[in-house]
Amino acid sequence: MILLTPLLLVCVSCNRGSARADNPATLPPPAVTVTKATAQDVPRYLDEIGRNAAFESVSVMPQVAGRITERHVQDGENLQKGQLLFVIDPRPYKAQLDSAQANLAQAKAALELAKIQFARDQELVGTRAISKQDYDTKKNTVDVNEAQVEAAKAAIETAQINLDYCYIHSPIDGRAGARLVDVGNVVQANTTSLLSIQRLDPIYANFTITERDLPEVQKEMSRGTLKALVRLPGDAENVTRPGRVEFLDNSVQNATGTVNLRATISNPDHHFWPGQFVNVKLVLATQKAAVLIPSQATQISQQGPFVFVVKTDDTAELRPVTLGQRQGGDVVIVSGLASGERVVLAGQLLVRPGSKVHVDTTGESGAAPVPSGDQQKKAERGRS
Repeated sequence: MILLTPLLLVCVSCNRGSARADNPATLPPPAVTVTKATAQDVPRYLDEIGRNAAFESVSVMPQVAGRITERHVQDGENLQKGQLLFVIDPRPYKAQLDSAQANLAQAKAALELAKIQFARDQELVGTRAISKQDYDTKKNTVDVNEAQVEAAKAAIETAQINLDYCYIHSPIDGRAGARLVDVGNVVQANTTSLLSIQRLDPIYANFTITERDLPEVQKEMSRGTLKALVRLPGDAENVTRPGRVEFLDNSVQNATGTVNLRATISNPDHHFWPGQFVNVKLVLATQKAAVLIPSQATQISQQGPFVFVVKTDDTAELRPVTLGQRQGGDVVIVSGLASGERVVLAGQLLVRPGSKVHVDTTGESGAAPVPSGDQQKKAERGRS
């Protein structure tokens, strides 16, 4: 009996020490990094996936037949409107022009002679020296020769047009694709494609919205406030380029229930390329004084999203919140939080609702303080 008493005292003492160690009230306040909720005007938007398309696209075709004698364009070259691209052998068309000019000279000479003869007969018609039939014939000859002169002039114009068509120029500013013919090829009028040219500045971004969003988009478009922010998938979220939304299709696609839209984007450095996929943020309106916090401050439980709010006495309050749209690295808090309140940014793992926390004023970088293994286990036992 005397031997058992010290042993029991030792056991009781160990249990009391263990209980004190497991008591959360004896743990030091966990260190946390906090940030203040801010109020800012932010855009309200739709996130869509789009695809770029050339502002203008032209397939260059010859308008006269003949053999290509010269090529003045390189594959992938940036072209100016009016720049010479190809030359079709102009000699046959130059000969046609010369022939038309000769016919005009002949028709003019015939007209002059007919006018002289008619003028002579006009003086004699009153004296009955010539018959009325001869007079009418001479007058008709003048009219016919005048018509032949006009026909010869039209033939010259046609021959000149065909000769001009032998020199093929770029119809737009743009970038050339790969050439489809070389010098020596014989091409046919309006059938053989020579080159494709696409204008890259500005450029289109084509995208769709669901018919559910159509009424609001129509309303904002009628106000002239609708705009798009476009970026490549590999660009940073804050590296966007504004675009003017100027086209809304006139029907909803039956198969998908979507409506086509198009934004026009300035692209002087050719950052965007036709056929590329792009991320389009369609800005509908501006939300005034929205409450923002960094996205990493939000937590998710079975009851929904929440944040830890640090009150003035440095106690933590678990606050359910309603999340809105992301704004870069921040997120809009629709309800549950006011501007200026402090929320835990890092260190949430050791925080218990209603407990004290130690605000780490040195953790400006936002990195979470790393708890020791013992602290983490004790905190977990305290929550349970």
